[in-house]
Amino acid sequence: MRTDLGWKGDGTRTGAEEAVMTRKVADCRRTPSVMNCTLTITGEEEEVVRAAAEHAVSVHGHEDTAELRAMVRAELEDEKVPA
Repeated sequence: MRTDLGWKGDGTRTGAEEAVMTRKVADCRRTPSVMNCTLTITGEEEEVVRAAAEHAVSVHGHEDTAELRAMVRAELEDEKVPA
């Protein structure tokens, strides 16, 4: 990722197209549960996996294991950005 981003005289960012990072989404609505949880977590992959695992433990009663985090990671989707 570039770190030399700046502003052009026309108000646009220089190098902005190279700095875009795909954000990941974890959406509880895609996993059936008796709670009908509607939480959605969006961000960089590692922070989403961490937050989703913490949510699964504190709200849904799962155990924080490597298997849980692997399952969360496998279910992540790329954030859909409107055109």
